[in-house]
Amino acid sequence: LIAAPLFPFSAHRCCFSSPSLIAIAPLLPLVPMKLIRNTIATVVASAAVSLPALAFSPPTCPSNNSVRSPSQLEATETSQTTRADFLSTATAAAITSAIIATPTQPAHARGRATLEQAYDRYTPRIIDGGAFYKSQLYGAISKGDWKGIELATQEPPKKSKADRVLQDGGAAKRAAQAGGFSDARVLAAMDLYASTFSESSISPKTKKMQAEVQNLREVVDGLKKAAKIGTGEEKSGGGLFGIGGKAPSQGELAKQVKELYVKGGNAYNQYVFDANEGLPVQLAKIPFL
Repeated sequence: LIAAPLFPFSAHRCCFSSPSLIAIAPLLPLVPMKLIRNTIATVVASAAVSLPALAFSPPTCPSNNSVRSPSQLEATETSQTTRADFLSTATAAAITSAIIATPTQPAHARGRATLEQAYDRYTPRIIDGGAFYKSQLYGAISKGDWKGIELATQEPPKKSKADRVLQDGGAAKRAAQAGGFSDARVLAAMDLYASTFSESSISPKTKKMQAEVQNLREVVDGLKKAAKIGTGEEKSGGGLFGIGGKAPSQGELAKQVKELYVKGGNAYNQYVFDANEGLPVQLAKIPFL
């Protein structure tokens, strides 16, 4: 039984089958059942530990475990919803106040006692952010839509004097101006959810998750910078993305944002893998991109 070949695990479903187990079925009654159960549990546990995180691939590519080249982003999606449609959904309305109230740099070590509350509060924003990343943001990047990229990553404005006279203090208006994959809407929620897995000190799991959030912040900052250069709002002084002092061409800029997009997708998927590891069974796992 121990020597029976084990089929590879899939990141989508943890199951395996083995023809050898079927072949020796008539012999199983001769082996103590306790030994059989213990052996199977050992084999399953050892295989599950090595389960890899899914590598991110653009949505028009076949899903597998290899990182895709940025050149594959050239395909155009057949159906795209607009950012305005996204922001008008019920989900966006439900999290309006949370977007405005959540600080960009969250506190750490909220504690496992609040895991279920934090899950309910933050994972909808994380999941919606992932959906936006692989649909609307993907569409803007694949088409070189610099204004679309800028809107997708922009932060909400600060509270103004005009907001103070409004019943909600202008929260709804300002939240609607937060990009679908902005720090205020998505990354702050990812940071706060990561801190939930710590107690009196920051745990290794929290550190790993927050490291991926930092990678995503670098990606978002790079996309913002590229979008401003692409629209002519800003010059590339200092050599954006390793490009020389002169302004990059539209083709060079498009290539760099595609590379950033793939980097961000891998960071998001690694964050999700770390977040889902050891998650209580009553909580649904966050989906990969």
